[in-house]
Amino acid sequence: MKKVGGRFMLLGVVVILSIAFFLPSYPRLFHAFPDWLKKVLPSKGITLGLDLQGGIHLVLEVEEDRAVEIAVDRSVNSIQDFLVDKKIPVESVKRTGQTQVTIEFQKAELKAEIQKVLDEFPSFYEVEQSGTANRLVYELREGEIKRIKDSAINQALETIRNRIDQFGVAEPLIQRQGLKQIVVQLPGIKDPKRAKDLIKETALLEFKMLDEESKLAEELPQRVPKGKEEEILKQFRDRIPEGDQILFEKQVEKDTGREFRTPYLVKKRVMLAGDVLSDARVSIGQFNEPYVSVTFDAKGAHEFDRITAENVKKRMAIVLDNTIYSAPVIQERISGGRAQISGTFSMQEANDLAIVLRAGALPAPLKIIQDLTVGPSLGRDSIEKGIRSTLIAGAMVVLFMMIYYRLSGVVADFALALNLICLIGALAGLNATLTLPGIAGIILTIGMGVDSNVLIFERIREELRQGKPVRLAVDGGYDKALLTIIDSHVTTLITGLALFLFGTGPIKGFAVTLCLGIAINLFTALVGTKVVFDVINQRQRVEHLSI
Repeated sequence: MKKVGGRFMLLGVVVILSIAFFLPSYPRLFHAFPDWLKKVLPSKGITLGLDLQGGIHLVLEVEEDRAVEIAVDRSVNSIQDFLVDKKIPVESVKRTGQTQVTIEFQKAELKAEIQKVLDEFPSFYEVEQSGTANRLVYELREGEIKRIKDSAINQALETIRNRIDQFGVAEPLIQRQGLKQIVVQLPGIKDPKRAKDLIKETALLEFKMLDEESKLAEELPQRVPKGKEEEILKQFRDRIPEGDQILFEKQVEKDTGREFRTPYLVKKRVMLAGDVLSDARVSIGQFNEPYVSVTFDAKGAHEFDRITAENVKKRMAIVLDNTIYSAPVIQERISGGRAQISGTFSMQEANDLAIVLRAGALPAPLKIIQDLTVGPSLGRDSIEKGIRSTLIAGAMVVLFMMIYYRLSGVVADFALALNLICLIGALAGLNATLTLPGIAGIILTIGMGVDSNVLIFERIREELRQGKPVRLAVDGGYDKALLTIIDSHVTTLITGLALFLFGTGPIKGFAVTLCLGIAINLFTALVGTKVVFDVINQRQRVEHLSI
């Protein structure tokens, strides 16, 4: 009896733990428990997937070529700074094409000095040219181009994950797909548009100086209606000085709420980039208007101090994704590594801006390749049909086993119920996300839950036909079916693991329930039903087994 008692105790502990893990999946019931019990029980249960509770499914593609261009532009700025530090006069340093940097200078004797400076940038190599004594052309190496593209995908993946974590979405799915695509699933999202805008926003923060000395700056209109930006760009395109660009600041009339744009002539050179930020948070100004307060790291604080000291009484544009948020006049040198981004935005817009700045800029813009929104009503319908299918499948299996195997079939049905309880508890304990394919895996587990018992019962029947006593027939049936059961379960488990390792979202949901169901089925078939037969045989001498 000691062995039977130990196995009974094991079954009881497993059932109690399964129920305890599953309780948090019912928040109303869970919240009604006393606090001391909540501390003992797990805080999370089964989370419903995108197809069951609604949400958005996005497939994003990183613009790799733009990532390369951005990297080359940053190298151009670094080369300019190096040449200034070395006091080497050049006419221009600019990106030509996608991967080339062209340096033009007046004195041919400067060529050797510039080449020496460019040795500090091993990712570029010199392109041989004839008859160009006053120009050098360098190109990005192929290996560096490949590294930048691969890094752009990984950085975009991490940046999106950081933004979504701060946005507060439960159980998001964010993973790489193929060479340059990212899959994002956000179940239970209440504001899909806001979430998509937050994910897509590049959040490339730059500090640039306004070009106030050019005559064009005075000729630009004070304001233009929203949507007329392209007309202004076409009108002044041929007159924009080299090294400058026209950017627009968003303005909103407080009385009418009407939006318009203010054009500024801005120097293309980036004085300071957002990668030196250490923090960004929302603050309230003296007129009860929200603004974003940014804090620089040590390097950024030093650079910002130097830039503001050199440009007192000049205007600096704070640019995010080629849109000016503000263009204040630098009244004095700003030390301490702090600045603020003010504009006509709401508290929610200020919060979203702070989130993307804290999470970091995307290395390149994203394109939405696929955009699906799943409504909660569709998910509710899927849950109802999944539960109905499970009940129907379970009822049919239970009836078949009772009719065909009689009392032994009831024992198998007990193992089936134990199997489902343990499976649901395991899913809850692992904080698994239940999807529609996952429900299909549970229904499949119902059928598999009695397969092992069918093998065992047929072996027991063979033993009984040979005239063996019931107890020996039961023991022999379990012993002879053991290897066959393990073999069939292990091969199916290998298939399930392959689906989990190489499959995507829905396939993984199916694989998780399949693998858990197989493992639990082994336990319930070889331990759960055997202990029932052992109890029957030990308590009374059984002459005939209903099988």
